[in-house]
Amino acid sequence: MVVERAGRMEAYSADVVVVSCGAINSAALLLRSANDKHPRGLANSSDIVGRHYMGHTNSVMMAISKCPNPTIFQKTLGINDFYFGSQDFEYPMGHISFVGKLDAITLKAGAPAIAPNFTLELMAKHSLDFWLTSEDLPDPNNRVTIGRDGKIVLTYTPNNLEAHERLQAKLKHAMKQTNCAMHGHECHQGLFGRNLYVGQRIPLAGVAHQNGTIRFGHDPKTSVLDPNCKAHDLDNLYVVDGSFFPSSAAVNPALTIMANALRVGDHLMKRLGVSETTNDRNQQRDLAVTR
Repeated sequence: MVVERAGRMEAYSADVVVVSCGAINSAALLLRSANDKHPRGLANSSDIVGRHYMGHTNSVMMAISKCPNPTIFQKTLGINDFYFGSQDFEYPMGHISFVGKLDAITLKAGAPAIAPNFTLELMAKHSLDFWLTSEDLPDPNNRVTIGRDGKIVLTYTPNNLEAHERLQAKLKHAMKQTNCAMHGHECHQGLFGRNLYVGQRIPLAGVAHQNGTIRFGHDPKTSVLDPNCKAHDLDNLYVVDGSFFPSSAAVNPALTIMANALRVGDHLMKRLGVSETTNDRNQQRDLAVTR
């Protein structure tokens, strides 16, 4: 690996290299590493690197009521009732959760310039805020490329939008049914009695859920990595971020990325001949040093 640091070129090498730059930058790194032996980019004999970019179809929906919502942090609920479809729509729709409470500053970003701050503050105090996630499907034309100027280009056309629209409709319908006769106004009775729904799709620049650009699989013609996340084309290159996803599901990818990294870590320990006993001993030694 050759890098430029403080105006000087430096070369690095290793027996095993693990890339984990995020689905966009990991793909860009491999594409930028093209040479005579790998003209399409490193590990890209299949021309799959950078393709099948996914980031979910995400949106925020806010219900505004006459009753206040004094919650400071409300991200404590997840709804998967419609994850695998429903009686009136047999296909997966996605996941619903709360957003960590919106405030006037957050709302200002999507509000008209003439909206007064006190109005936004009032809306935030009377809002119940939801995050909706639906799966976007792997499309080879949704991809990361490198432009002539060397900058990253992200090309993306949304898909599977009907599922997301139906998920939004399910939430609206469910909120209209909400009522609490037991706790009265202490439980925000009537919170959904008269609602103004404010919904906004997360734009392309919202890439927190990026995945899929260096997919794994058994066939080197249709995937970049093998099931252990090692490149088909190279024996010492692994990728362990969200790039390896062959599909995006409809939940935050972070925990899957972590679990897979631990799985690949176990594989690398066996490959490098590191026993669990030796690893445990090293961890205990490091812990003692930090103390």
